[in-house]
Formats: sequence, structure tokens, C-alpha cells
Amino acid sequence: MSKSVRVGIITMEGTNNELEAYLSFLHSGANPEIVHIKSFENRRRKVSDFDILFFPGGFSGGDYVRAGAIMAARIKGSFIREIYEFEGEGRLVMGSCNGFQVLTEIGLLPNTKGDHEIEAALAPNISNRFEARTVYLKINRKDCAFLSNFKVGEIIKLPVAHAEGRFIPAGKEILSEISKRNLNALSYVDPRGREAGYPWNPNGSIMNIAGICNSRGNVLGLMPHPERVFYPYTESDWTRQTEHEGMGYRFFKSAVDFVREKF
Repeated sequence: MSKSVRVGIITMEGTNNELEAYLSFLHSGANPEIVHIKSFENRRRKVSDFDILFFPGGFSGGDYVRAGAIMAARIKGSFIREIYEFEGEGRLVMGSCNGFQVLTEIGLLPNTKGDHEIEAALAPNISNRFEARTVYLKINRKDCAFLSNFKVGEIIKLPVAHAEGRFIPAGKEILSEISKRNLNALSYVDPRGREAGYPWNPNGSIMNIAGICNSRGNVLGLMPHPERVFYPYTESDWTRQTEHEGMGYRFFKSAVDFVREKF
């Protein structure tokens, strides 16, 4: 019997996309569970109950203060050491959109120094408005557990929907480390695969960064939403689709296969 891959999808007031994430993991062969953050805070559940943690999109805590900050503060005040231990064991963590914002706020990404200090922010879009559209992305890494079913240089499409997605590193040193270590896992590009400005880069992220994967390859944060296009009929051009799975399928299947093989 193959291993049951346990996935904890962490929610709180304001998050959404947890159902899409649940179905994406379920139909990738995993055993997902939507878990409210209070279950970790009051110790009814432990991070170690799971093989994969997923932080969904939305507006956790209403995005007051700044995007992802309230959820991150609750985590840091309660069970952050469990998450650091989980990540240190090589187990998988992924966050999309608001989840990416949370991962930067708790120091899991980009984490170039390995000390979980905050090294970047996801600032308001340079257009100063909410951006919702399908974007083109280039895959820059294959040694990320969530990207093993892609080819380096491959151009894909995913939806974005955010008001605060402009990736800004804390300084030139951090940006240099991101570039040197190839942590920029996915880049915004135009239809020909060239880095370009707005609207192809919907938020103005430096280096056209759409997603960061840590050096070890087990933590991925990205502003686009792969869970929204797990099925081909939820793609923006679904009437022209000939594939049996949506583009998001490959992200989740990569993660589930990785856990089965390694753990």
C-alpha cells in the first residue's frame, strides 16, 4: 500500500481558496485536511501531524496592517518553532498569494541566511490597484519539490488576484543571494518568454519574481494560484484545452510524489 500523504491546509478568518487546495491535493492522491489556526494554537493539532503544509490565498485577518502580517504574528506567537522544525526536516511547505505573504512574514522565504529573519516584503502593486488576470510564467528551477514535473525554461499560465504582490528584498545583499542561489523559481514573462514590465509583470516585482523556492527546495511561495487551475475547465482558455489536467495539477502531483518517494 502506498503511503498516505497527509496535508494540513491552514486557515483563519479571511483566508479563501482552501477548498480549491483541498480538492487539488485530494485528486493528486493525498489525504488533505483543512485546519483552523486555532487548532494549532490550543494544541489540539500539531504541525508534525502532516507531511505537507499549505497556506492558501485570501485576506487573512482582513490584511489589516499589511498582507499576511496578522496570520504570521499569530503563528510566531504560538507554534513557529514547530514550523521551523518541520521545514528543517525537509518536509514540504507551500503558500500561494496570501500564503506567500505569510511565508515571507515568518521568515521561511527567502531565508538566504538560514536564520528565519524577515528578508523581503510583498508590497502594494505598482499599479496601486487589485490585479486579477492570467499571467505567463517561466519555470527557472526543477530542483524544487513542487516543480519536478516541469522543465526549466518552460512557459506556463496561471491566474493572479492580489493587491499586494510586489516582491521587494530587504537590500541588495538579499537580492544578490536570491540571484546567486537561483531562488527565483518562477518569473513573470510575456507570451514569448521574455521578462517585461506591466501588465506582464502585474505588480512590479523586482527581477520579475513571481515565486521563490528556498535553497533546499522544500518551501515554495508564489503569488499566482495553481490551485485555481487544477482542472482544465477552470483555465481561462478552457474551451481550447485539450489536456486532461489543468496547469495546477503538476504542482500538487509533484509534491505528493516527492513525499511518497522521500518519506
